[in-house]
Amino acid sequence: MENADAPATKADITALRTELKADITALGGGVNAVNERVDMLRSEMQHMHDDYVERLDDNTKKMLQAFYSYAESNQKRMTAVEEENAALKSRLATIENRLTDVEKRLNMPPAT
Repeated sequence: MENADAPATKADITALRTELKADITALGGGVNAVNERVDMLRSEMQHMHDDYVERLDDNTKKMLQAFYSYAESNQKRMTAVEEENAALKSRLATIENRLTDVEKRLNMPPAT
């Protein structure tokens, strides 16, 4: 066992320096490996994000298409109702005109 109070020699300092350089080099390699793993993880996360956005866009398109289809069929139904309403109004106007003609022929004043 070495004496802790003994002065350090140049050889001790050189050995310590060599050990520290080796430790720093090993640590640098470990940091590089960690950086590579972080880059791989970042790339994988970006890929997952892109995939999620693509799926979200697909689902959004499908939902919008469903809403557009519903709106289109509803618009056709409303158009048919409005056409029927217009036809009824036209028939009613025709009946009112005929009634007015009958009243004129009979010389009856219209009811108030």
